Amino acid sequence: MGDSLYEMSVFSKVVAAGSLSAAARDLGVSTAVVSRRLATLESRLGVRLVNRTTRRLALTDEGASYHEACVRILGEVEDADAAAAAQRVEPRGILKVALPASFGHKHIAPLIPPFAARYPKIQLALSLSDRTVNMVEEGYDLAIRIGELEDSSLAARKLAPNRRVVCASPDYLKRHAAPRTPAELQRHNCLTTNGLHMSWEYKGPDGKRGSVRVAGHYACDNWEVLREWAMAGLGVALKSTWDVRRQLEDGTLVPLLPGYDFGTDVAIYAIYPHRRHLPAKTRVFIDYLAESFGPEPYWDRPAVQPVSKRTKHRTTV
Repeated sequence: MGDSLYEMSVFSKVVAAGSLSAAARDLGVSTAVVSRRLATLESRLGVRLVNRTTRRLALTDEGASYHEACVRILGEVEDADAAAAAQRVEPRGILKVALPASFGHKHIAPLIPPFAARYPKIQLALSLSDRTVNMVEEGYDLAIRIGELEDSSLAARKLAPNRRVVCASPDYLKRHAAPRTPAELQRHNCLTTNGLHMSWEYKGPDGKRGSVRVAGHYACDNWEVLREWAMAGLGVALKSTWDVRRQLEDGTLVPLLPGYDFGTDVAIYAIYPHRRHLPAKTRVFIDYLAESFGPEPYWDRPAVQPVSKRTKHRTTV
């Protein structure tokens, strides 16, 4: 296996350098060694990978396909080596993290004291804002994003699902009949985040996907404001359970449209600039958040009832 990986590395270096001699210089060996390794690789595979001329090298079709596999495999080996090495290095340095304001305040800020105790040499600089930061230009090591991931050169790791619920206050529901289907939301004053009109995606009880175009008199790009408006009876809101768990439990907000899933393809992600050579400080923070939230985050777990409510009254005989 060792020789195979080395031969793959030599082949990849030849392709990147464009010639045997240039690859030999980069590897610190003679051109003859590179030529011999390439010939051994082709003999073992039983195919020609490179067509050689006096002026240049050209990949064959088999060579192009094999090169793609080599890049992927060598990259994974490099990642594994870096991850193993990082285990031996105590994480340290400044970690600059961008967080959604409300989620960061509610669910990440309380996790920082135990994280600081575990990794005292990491300095954390948190930025709480609902705007989408440009990580590379603004120098962030990591960002937490909630929603559907767009095509991007950034790497991502899912930290937790983001269950959402359509809800309204009891006062609002006294004045307006609760919707029975998503289509009936069009008759309601819906509180929106992106202008006064937007689409809410959902999956029905039968598993079919759909969307409904909603509108209302009030819009705000701050999630906390929308929650307060919903509690005040201004309209119907689509809220994440991490934001309204307490209100749903105490009845300040009432969940609507049971059986419909409005969290389709939405999750909480850690986003970072590069997958390879992830610094130890970034890796341990991502691992810590994933460990803290778990596959079923604590805000979606059933509430533990007080003992007095769980204990049945005994009948005196």
